[in-house]
Amino acid sequence: MGKISAAITAVGKYVPDYVLTNKELETMVDTNDEWITTRTGIKERRILKEEGKGTSFMAIKAAEDLLQKRGIKPTDIDLIIVGTATPDLQVAATAAYVASEIGATNAFAFDLEAACSSFLYGMSTATSYVESGRYKKVLLIGADKMSSILDYTDRTTCIIFGDGAGAALFEPNEEGLGFQDEYLRSDGIGRNFLKIDAGGSILPASEETVKNKQHYVFQDGKTVFKYAVSNMAEVSAKIMERNNLEEKDVDWLVPHQANKRIIDATANRMGLDASKVMMNIQKYGNTTSATLPLLLADYENQLKKGDNLVFAAFGGGFTWGSIFLKWAYNS
Repeated sequence: MGKISAAITAVGKYVPDYVLTNKELETMVDTNDEWITTRTGIKERRILKEEGKGTSFMAIKAAEDLLQKRGIKPTDIDLIIVGTATPDLQVAATAAYVASEIGATNAFAFDLEAACSSFLYGMSTATSYVESGRYKKVLLIGADKMSSILDYTDRTTCIIFGDGAGAALFEPNEEGLGFQDEYLRSDGIGRNFLKIDAGGSILPASEETVKNKQHYVFQDGKTVFKYAVSNMAEVSAKIMERNNLEEKDVDWLVPHQANKRIIDATANRMGLDASKVMMNIQKYGNTTSATLPLLLADYENQLKKGDNLVFAAFGGGFTWGSIFLKWAYNS
């Protein structure tokens, strides 16, 4: 028997129906379509409008899409990990509810929170479980309802984020495909520049915190941009160097969809042509934990067995990193 590696064997997605365009945002805050497009690459984003529906709703839909495409039963799943920065509830794990709702009665489940790097870190975690030999089918979901934590009078944040969910199934592979290498990093300085001030253990919710709008995302855009550009590019180049990959060897860059300029800088550092860069930021904006799996779902039909994929992400905390993976199937 050959060495077991963890490979992605199926993907799924869900995005809400409601489309929030740049034109509509012009009526809400002091901005315009040209400004947003030039600085971020975003034209529109999806928003989950229905009352009473949260991150779990989208995660369940993405999981069901994957299961239907893969043709397996929910009871076949051993573990479900939900990467999210916007859980349904504090304390109660969103993943546990997702597992129950889709009928994954043989799985245990937990949430993983590393801001925009949640899915990337989740890939490392899912891989470890599969390669240990203990579990055969690990379902990793990235899902966020960012609209639930946005102040739509703050133009520095409300133009960037959208809602959505994506899922990937990790299974054992003996052909040398799947996970190859990772380089993951973090730096606690980041919590000063991208955060929600209130609602945690330091500053619990109160009438005053609500009045002061301290339960919405705050971002020091210039500082976060500076760190993201340098660090995403650095780890992507590092993963290539560690695995003796040249530009011609990389079939796809799968970058976190935070800002088109950050994506372009990462691709340039890697020496990649734009044709090798997955991008859907123009349609969805930054869906935080969902950007990487949404890319895989949108580009699935273009992926070929054996393709070399380099994933890269950067998120609050700060958290960031890169993963090298060989694609394991043809659509």
